[in-house]
Amino acid sequence: MKRARRCWPQQELEKPLRTPDSVIPPAAASEETATTQTVLAFEDNKLASVLFGQYGQNLALIERRLGVVAEQRGNHVTIEGSRGACEQARRVLEGLYEQLKRGHDLSQGDVEGAIRQAIAQGSLFDYDPAAPRPAFEEINLRKRPVRARTAAQDAYIRALKRHALVFGTGPAGTGKTWLAVAQAVQMFERKEVDRIILSRPAVEAGERLGFLPGDMREKVDPYLRPIYDALYDLMDARIVERALQAGEIEIAPLAFMRGRTLSNAAVILDEAQNTTSMQMKMFLTRLGENSRMIVTGDPSQVDLPHGQTSGLAEAVKLLARIEGVGHVAFTHEDVIRHELVARIVEAYDRGVPAREGKG
Repeated sequence: MKRARRCWPQQELEKPLRTPDSVIPPAAASEETATTQTVLAFEDNKLASVLFGQYGQNLALIERRLGVVAEQRGNHVTIEGSRGACEQARRVLEGLYEQLKRGHDLSQGDVEGAIRQAIAQGSLFDYDPAAPRPAFEEINLRKRPVRARTAAQDAYIRALKRHALVFGTGPAGTGKTWLAVAQAVQMFERKEVDRIILSRPAVEAGERLGFLPGDMREKVDPYLRPIYDALYDLMDARIVERALQAGEIEIAPLAFMRGRTLSNAAVILDEAQNTTSMQMKMFLTRLGENSRMIVTGDPSQVDLPHGQTSGLAEAVKLLARIEGVGHVAFTHEDVIRHELVARIVEAYDRGVPAREGKG
């Protein structure tokens, strides 16, 4: 197997970066923060171009996140920074290159995920980019594998595999719904369940849309569009359409769930922060034999009338210590959309408590 060539030796410059002597002893500071240079060469020029990104955007992301300087020349890249940061950057680039060699696509989210994994792993053990990724879980689908990109996503996938009921809470862009759909699709493809049931409360985000035309599916489609997008991304479009026609993938508005027992099914309730206390209790008690239930929502985006208690927040609190129930809370650090989204979420998290304090 062709591997990326490393050009050694590393070239260390004598001037250390500024670090307070009171925090790190001078000898340790010199060793850890001394500027190091690493050169990597990738044999496939086409894959190297994809690896570096259009106009070098992937390298720019690595520079910002790891605090290194990466200079590209053809299929070579020179990385300069502290020893630990250069090692992490090397792991990221070689790991992503191996992913490309296996025929996988490369998105900005994949780059961000590789960076976070390298940071989480540290520099305490040898790294083989061709070896299976040991740190983060993955969901294997017929269309393509879905890998966790953050530690929270890793914990989420583990919880989805282990518990009959899982709550995934946190801000937009953390992969709560996408991974929930991926787990449901995997169970459906493996015949572990007979159907996938998708539900969501029909609550407008501060707007009044009025009456929507069409049959039941057409009426609720706008509310379930994010779940549809995930389905078509993770399954072949023809299989999705056939499963919808056969009722193997079912759209079940939350208001119509009362009285049902959902057996042999993977059931997803999205945007659950907009359920009332009674709606959430009604939904959770629908769980039948050989079924899995996944409830996702963002507690910071409740669109219920003022003063109305969110059923999601209440359920998470009441069921915190119940055996068989899992809960993973995501933060702005787990946002895997555009990196600006994480900063926006963080800014709102800082600003909302300040406004509430003034009130």
